[in-house]
Amino acid sequence: MTASTPDIDPAAAFGFAPPDDAPIPYLQRIRDYYAGLGYGAPYVFAHYADAPFTPLTKPLSQSRVAIITTAAPYRPDAGDQGPRAPYNAAAKFYSVYSGDTGRDHDLRISHIAIDRAHTTAEDTGAYFPLPALRDAAHHGRIGSVAPRFHGAPTNRSHRTTLETDAPEIVARGKADRVDAALLIPNCPVCHQTVSLTARALEAAGIATVVMGCAKDIVEWVGVPRLMFSDFPLGNAAGRPNDKASQAATLELALRVLETAPGPRTTVQSPQRWSDDPTWKLDYSNIARLSPEEITRRRAEFDKGKEIAKGVRGG
Repeated sequence: MTASTPDIDPAAAFGFAPPDDAPIPYLQRIRDYYAGLGYGAPYVFAHYADAPFTPLTKPLSQSRVAIITTAAPYRPDAGDQGPRAPYNAAAKFYSVYSGDTGRDHDLRISHIAIDRAHTTAEDTGAYFPLPALRDAAHHGRIGSVAPRFHGAPTNRSHRTTLETDAPEIVARGKADRVDAALLIPNCPVCHQTVSLTARALEAAGIATVVMGCAKDIVEWVGVPRLMFSDFPLGNAAGRPNDKASQAATLELALRVLETAPGPRTTVQSPQRWSDDPTWKLDYSNIARLSPEEITRRRAEFDKGKEIAKGVRGG
């Protein structure tokens, strides 16, 4: 009879990462969250078995590159939209908009469900990489920045995104003679929105890369290229207040544009948000909420829906 071997912690013994140090399973987390709030049947995210793919037709150093964002222009009449602002449905937008890339813009993300527990939305460079893309053009990494960037509404309606918003963005990209596009989402539904838009752009001959933080959602929809950052939602363009991180994130996205061998290519950034992965346990995790907090969030969500309905006009 031999003595029993004591249990060994593989992480401690072999240097393995903790079990929680994996991409957040947003699809399941969101299903459980809204069921826990009492909303019944879960939202159905778009899902395709295949994905279109358009290779770059010229070197990036000769290509015109556009930005597609789900951030919203700041509106002084729409309430708190600043850093650490709570979710603000009054700041939503429901039609594609465009902006001049030759000047700076005040874009905010208070209108969508970013990770408010672990990020502040204080640095637009973390979710709107226009300054970094201008630098890339200045140094000859890309041919030019497209004359306009485009805002994609975060619509839960598949039909509206597929039949109205995505075709409008394709038309504007064609008008600007764009060769490639970077699509930067923020909240979970944003990731679906830009994934559907990326598919439409690729089908129209414009190469794309999604720069996202919700890996499972983008891969579930099915896109040509994904550059995944394992960061809290709202930081898909790099770490806030860290220009080196933002430049490195953009450079990796450009490399994915150049080197992806075919559709459904995913490349993960080596950057880490924190050595402690427990931040990943918080976002929309119904198991971590008290009954009182669940009740409060249900009321808050219902209020937000009513406000958004008023902004949309019914």
